Amino acid sequence: MSDKARALFDALDLDHDGTLTRVEVIVALREKGPTLAAHGVIPFWGVGGDDESAALFDAADQNGDRLLSFEEFAAVVDRRFGW
Repeated sequence: MSDKARALFDALDLDHDGTLTRVEVIVALREKGPTLAAHGVIPFWGVGGDDESAALFDAADQNGDRLLSFEEFAAVVDRRFGW
């Protein structure tokens, strides 16, 4: 798992509980996405709208529990962003 995936996961974990919810991913990317991209945490092309954020969450939620562990999240973003 990449350090970039960890940095992005931590930035999106708004309540700092070690998991991500669908709402957290959508809200955090909407509010923080451009800043994260400017700091190189996420590629500029990776900052999309709510639908893209929801699709990212859905792709990563491998066990369907509506929570993302770091491992689930990293597996998708490492592949999607080429990390």
